[in-house]
Amino acid sequence: MPKKKLKRRKIKENLFNKRRLIILNEDTFEETFSFKLTLMNVFIFATLGAVIIITVTTFIIAFTPLREFIPGYSSSKLKKDATELALKSDSLTTALKKNEAYILSIKKVLTGQLEYAKFNKDSILASTDELVEPELLKASKEELELRKEVSEEEKTSLLTKKPVSKKEKNKK
Repeated sequence: MPKKKLKRRKIKENLFNKRRLIILNEDTFEETFSFKLTLMNVFIFATLGAVIIITVTTFIIAFTPLREFIPGYSSSKLKKDATELALKSDSLTTALKKNEAYILSIKKVLTGQLEYAKFNKDSILASTDELVEPELLKASKEELELRKEVSEEEKTSLLTKKPVSKKEKNKK
């Protein structure tokens, strides 16, 4: 026990004992700068300096275009270009489907498999549109219940509403 207390006391004395840091001119041995420091002060200043440097670096990287150079971060321009290209490719895909259907129908007409009178460009374009399954268009039980509630509320609101005379309309 006494050894532990002595060690703690010695560490405490070393941390808080004042020391002097002197910077001398080597040629003239003239004192140019001096500090009175303790080890605790040095430790605190070093810790604060490290925290400030880390914080400033984090803010510089997070809020400037420098973050684009870090792997995993993409630029906003790149995201915008990717979105535009995705939209263009989607529209080109639909245009390609329509053109393929049109060319296929022209081939049928030219080979005699389809009569010219039945040939209609609008029907060809409509055939390329994707059809939605009728089962997906049916209302669910919850939707039907909601419709009933809304229609009942509308009926009750119409019954409780007082008719407005022409004079009252003119006042508004």
